[in-house]
Amino acid sequence: MKRLLEYTGIESDRLQFSWISSAESTKFVKVVNEVTAKVKALGPNKRFVKKEAKVA
Repeated sequence: MKRLLEYTGIESDRLQFSWISSAESTKFVKVVNEVTAKVKALGPNKRFVKKEAKVA
């Protein structure tokens, strides 16, 4: 899956799979915070950011 994402121009760090039980709310919060921090550190995906049109 990660190779497919890289092929399409999406960094593999933007995808994470975790098995979390419904009884593990603290683990869920931890994983969400970790993934969010990692994606924020990557910044916007340059391939999918629209470029502003230059106005003459």
